[in-house]
Amino acid sequence: MDIQGKTVAITGAARGIGKSLAVAFARKGARLALIDLSVDDLAQTAALCAELGSESRSYACNVTKEDDVVATLNAVAAEFGALDVMVNNAGIVKDGLLVKVKDGAVVGKMSMDQWNAVLGVNLTGVFLCGREAAEHMIRFGKGGVIINMSSISKDGNLGQTNYVATKAGVAAMAVTWSKELARYGIRTGAIAPGYCATDILSGMAPETLAKVTAPVPLKRLGQPDEVAHSAIFIVENDFFTGRTINIDGGLRL
Repeated sequence: MDIQGKTVAITGAARGIGKSLAVAFARKGARLALIDLSVDDLAQTAALCAELGSESRSYACNVTKEDDVVATLNAVAAEFGALDVMVNNAGIVKDGLLVKVKDGAVVGKMSMDQWNAVLGVNLTGVFLCGREAAEHMIRFGKGGVIINMSSISKDGNLGQTNYVATKAGVAAMAVTWSKELARYGIRTGAIAPGYCATDILSGMAPETLAKVTAPVPLKRLGQPDEVAHSAIFIVENDFFTGRTINIDGGLRL
């Protein structure tokens, strides 16, 4: 797919990898639908895209709420008159052990609030945005691409039962959707980043950051623009569908 002039919707576009995704697509001449709960931060992303000569519109949306997602994607389709790419990037973490044990006694457990919050954004949000995007792409009849943001944690990671479940789930959904939607010219993919230089990790103390990067063969954090480059590849390569690209510096959890 030639990205120039295409309409690209990105969730979680206000910060971090989402902002880098927006900038990467803006550089390619895409028209951008920027979706997030933080309207103020979306304005900063939109300003960066405007500097690159890209048209963008911002949409406040809670991806866990079906009515919000339906209304937002309807607005994107109506205002742009197209929807070519949907990048499901919004995600949160609420880490914790399944059970926390001290001196042989269970002193804590992952709560239902931790479980439900992460599943709501990372899994249900991807499902809802993917479903609505697919409907509009089919209606427009021009095909499209849906990309889900997974993680190398999808294969299992200590203290992340909730997060792991969602990131494995969205990778599996990309496979399923590739089989269901190919007949409509819609391709899918997932990206599984390793440890990246987002606000949370970049703000770590040097000694903590050193421990994080030590197991990484390339001995550094990934950059958000390196993750965004993978999304560009998926969209531009018309023979890519139903696969997950790991961007992890060689790390195996």
